[in-house]
Amino acid sequence: MDTRERIAKVLGEALAPQSLDVIDESHLHKGHAGARPGGETHYRVRITSEAFRGKSRIEMHRTINTLLAGELAAGVHALAIEAKVPA
Repeated sequence: MDTRERIAKVLGEALAPQSLDVIDESHLHKGHAGARPGGETHYRVRITSEAFRGKSRIEMHRTINTLLAGELAAGVHALAIEAKVPA
């Protein structure tokens, strides 16, 4: 299982999202600080979940960062988060 799949699994199991996209953007950062030759360092998460209802943007981001602490410690250098509640 690669990093993208692990991120999707963790968020999917914890937040039961209505929609979830995990995008590996490592190729956009080739040669930049934090980039590794094999990639898997820069990700964008787009997630819609009822679990975020009543939470501020900061609380949503904290929730995601806490859930992904293992991945962040294991080599994910950057994580862009687009989180929202269902309309």
